[in-house]
Amino acid sequence: MKPEQIEALSFQIIEKEAGPHAFSDPQWAVVRRIIHTTADFEYLSTVRFHPDAIAAGIRAIRGGRSIVCDTRMSQAGMKKKDLSRFGVPVECFIEDPRVGQAAAEEGITRAAAAVDAALELMEGGIYVVGNAPTALLRLVERFREKKARPALVVGFPVGFVNAAESKAALLQTGIPYITNTGRKGGSNVAAAVINALLIMA
Repeated sequence: MKPEQIEALSFQIIEKEAGPHAFSDPQWAVVRRIIHTTADFEYLSTVRFHPDAIAAGIRAIRGGRSIVCDTRMSQAGMKKKDLSRFGVPVECFIEDPRVGQAAAEEGITRAAAAVDAALELMEGGIYVVGNAPTALLRLVERFREKKARPALVVGFPVGFVNAAESKAALLQTGIPYITNTGRKGGSNVAAAVINALLIMA
């Protein structure tokens, strides 16, 4: 089978096994791609969308606004051809020496310090968290201080310490978000969300 045939058949299987759901068509395009990426149908009950999330994400992409990632892994999973079509730069500051220095001086994680380094760049763009809960918690903190103004936050940190809590905090901010509840997530999930938005854009 050709790759496009495999994908089409996979989506048919997902549609059949998922059954009825309450997602709008654009929301389902995102959730279906998450399930396609993870083979995990639990996302049917855990993914959450801000009402303006998809429209905000598509506007940012069509406007060529920056996407900032917490790790290189999320960045690696995004469709490069579609990103370049819209002129969307994808940045990650986790390896920036200045971020490492700031993290050491403040006694915080590099992921949290990387949020501060990206504040200006993320304005009107998309901030993607697929790994580090501390990045999402820092972003929420900076938003409440009116220092962070992304158009959309894709928040899928994974793990046992503060992953669920950071996503719960995001839900309370009012920032347009696509996220989920609980411990699950990951860079592959975050990248899948961006890829779904790119296709819709």
